[in-house]
Amino acid sequence: MRILVVEDDLDLNRQLCEALTEAGYVVDHAEDGEEGHFLGDTEPYDAVILDLGLPVLDGLSVLENWRRDGKTMPVLILTARDRWSDKVAGIDAGADDYVAKPFHMEEVLARVRALVRRAAGHASNEIICGPLRLDIKAGKLTKDGASVKLTSHEYRLISYLMHQKGRVVSRTELIEHLYDQDFDRDSNTIEVFVGRLRKKLGGELIETVRGLGYRLGSEND
Repeated sequence: MRILVVEDDLDLNRQLCEALTEAGYVVDHAEDGEEGHFLGDTEPYDAVILDLGLPVLDGLSVLENWRRDGKTMPVLILTARDRWSDKVAGIDAGADDYVAKPFHMEEVLARVRALVRRAAGHASNEIICGPLRLDIKAGKLTKDGASVKLTSHEYRLISYLMHQKGRVVSRTELIEHLYDQDFDRDSNTIEVFVGRLRKKLGGELIETVRGLGYRLGSEND
């Protein structure tokens, strides 16, 4: 899952990026509204953390522009605790949730998890697909009740496929959602990690749909 952080406080920006990375997300970041708007307008994100008090272009304008342009990614806004009007304006502009500063990092992570899973149509922190069970909060995968040891890249890949279970996911979509903007998109990394996952999970679980991409299970699993 790929997250964009738009925050002009450099220390807070760094802390958010580090916490999200440790939680298994791929993170891009921006320090002003203009750069943040550009990234959100040109790159696909599974969620965005957006500060409203940004230089160059304020966060509310960034959000309004995204929604006007048809961008539907979930957005979590950061607001000052005593500015209730900012919270209302942000929600009305198209934000999906908000966190007031100062905040506990665990709260932000929990809200991001909720936004990502709801956007994919899941109500719970656990996603089940056949013999596989993904605990989003713990970042753990089990097969038939037994824990599966995964690298960070393998986890990101199977997590995305499970969030999108039953749907064919193209190689391009996987690359766009699992790697940051500097990733070499001509590499065969996706194929390598699909192969490794098949060895660990069994070759029948991840289906190759010729010419289209990969599919994990069905929506009814």
